[in-house]
Formats: sequence, structure tokens, C-alpha cells
Amino acid sequence: MNKIAAAWIFLAVLAGPVFGQQAAGQTGAEQRQAIEQQKIEYLIASVAALHDATFIRNGVGYDAAKAAAHMRLKRRFAGSAASTAEGFIVCCATGSSMSGINYTIRFHDGRVVDSAVFLRRKLAEYVTLAAKGTQGTH
Repeated sequence: MNKIAAAWIFLAVLAGPVFGQQAAGQTGAEQRQAIEQQKIEYLIASVAALHDATFIRNGVGYDAAKAAAHMRLKRRFAGSAASTAEGFIVCCATGSSMSGINYTIRFHDGRVVDSAVFLRRKLAEYVTLAAKGTQGTH
């Protein structure tokens, strides 16, 4: 199985509860928190899937796997500040807390995008997919 197909399967599994499958016994707050965690995992997986991009952190380029690992590490240290997808973007994926320099992504075609812009687009994409997935179930 190629890596792209595996990534899509992984994302589909993560997104299951968002597309209308509520876990038995979860309260509304627990379900909302689970959905936020799925959004964050979707964002990290979106970064990890960009094998032809370079992630620039403090002027140094990193591959997709290292960028995703760094975001996961920052997420662990951020605690409740990164409990929502937006909090994750702000606290863990926007820029260096040491230097204040924004993280950027340089794509294979030469485009450079702030990581926050990229991740917010991915978050909007996720929300749109989730909304389409739940249409017709109510």
C-alpha cells in the first residue's frame, strides 16, 4: 500500500466520530474534547503527509516527519493551552516560543506559507468534511 493511501486511511479512522459516530457513554463535553483531539491529530497528520515540503523553524529546514514530531512535543508541553485545534495552532504550530519567529512551510514549487495559515486552511477543510459527513444523519 502506498504512503498516500495509508495516510488517507489513517485520517478516515481518526475522523470516524466526527462524521456522526458518537462513542457510547460520552458526555457532551467529553465528545467535544474528543472531536478537538481528532482535529489536532488531523492537523499533525496533514503536516506529516507533506513529504515534498520543507518546514522552516528558526531558519533551519526540517522534513515533514520532524516537523510533526516537534508539534507533538510542543503539544505535550502546552497542556490545556493546546486542548482545542485553535489553541494547538497558536501554542504549538505557529512559531518559536524562544525566538518569536513564525514557522513557515516551503513547498516543492517554491511557495512559502506561514504554518498557521496552512493549518487554519486544513482545519477549515476538516470542518467542511465533517459537516458534509453528518448531513443526512439528522
